[in-house]
Amino acid sequence: MKTFITQFFTWWNGQTLGTRFFTWRKGTKVGTDQFGNVYYEGTFDSEGRKRRWVIYNGYAEASAIPAGWHGWIHHRVDTPPSSENYKPYAWEKNHQPNLTGSPAAYHPKGSIAHGDNRPTVTGDYDAWTPGS
Repeated sequence: MKTFITQFFTWWNGQTLGTRFFTWRKGTKVGTDQFGNVYYEGTFDSEGRKRRWVIYNGYAEASAIPAGWHGWIHHRVDTPPSSENYKPYAWEKNHQPNLTGSPAAYHPKGSIAHGDNRPTVTGDYDAWTPGS
C-alpha cells in the first residue's frame, strides 16, 4: 500500500487521494490486465458516455495499457476484455513499454544518439546555406 505522503504529493505514482476518493464514490471495477492495472467505469461525461479510467500498477505510463484495454478505455469498443474471451489478433505484437530515454530506445540511422554519420544527401535536394 502506498504511503499517505506518496498519494498526497505525487500524481505519477499510482493514484492520488483525490482519485482514490472519486473511484471509491463513483467507480465500478471493470477488470484488471496482466500488468496489474485496474480499470474502472463511472458516471456519465458531457458527451453522454460513461467515464472510464485506469489506476496504474506503479508509475502512470500511458503505454502500459495493452491493446485490448486501450480500445475499451478510448471508447472504441463497448465490451471490456474482462467481459469477453478477448484474444489478440495474430498480427498484434506483444506489449512493450515506452522505451524512450532508455538504452533500448529506437535510434534511427543518422541520429546523433546512433553514433553514425548522417548519410549524405543525394538527388534533387540542395541544403540551404546562409548567403546563397
